[in-house]
Amino acid sequence: MSASKLVRPSIDYKDDYLEALKEYHGEGRYLYQDIEKLDIDFEGFVKELKAEKGYPHQPYQDWVEPVPETVVWFVKDNDYIGTVDIRHRLNWHLEKWGGHAHFVIRPTMRGMGFGRKILRKSMPIINYIGIDRALFTVAPDNHSAINILESCGAEFEDETTETDKFPTMRRYWLDCT
Repeated sequence: MSASKLVRPSIDYKDDYLEALKEYHGEGRYLYQDIEKLDIDFEGFVKELKAEKGYPHQPYQDWVEPVPETVVWFVKDNDYIGTVDIRHRLNWHLEKWGGHAHFVIRPTMRGMGFGRKILRKSMPIINYIGIDRALFTVAPDNHSAINILESCGAEFEDETTETDKFPTMRRYWLDCT
């Protein structure tokens, strides 16, 4: 058995990623990703994720300025466990509701300590991109993510106010040096 690691998206993880996507769909996440279309052109999907040109995998309103983004997958052996999206800079929207980075663990792998591992292993990559202090945002009721951030040394800054388009988010800063 090998250690868990972060890798660039790869067709090697196609079957496991698609299984994880079914799990995410089951909880109402990533519904914009069509499993059948990805199954047909997974190679194109991976190529788009590696382009680092913005948000190729996530639909946004045209008024949101895209920023460069690096996507890495958290894997162990041949299993996809989760994803980290690292934005190279912040725009006005990310300053309040998105942050520099976002991580997610597939539902069947939660509660096993992978959240802390994915965050700790992503810190050197975040720093390599040129971000010393990374902003993370999290829903106030996501106690697991809050515990993970705080256990890794993230400092709470404030909580945004809910708007007609965006929910309240807690903002944390994490030293990645």
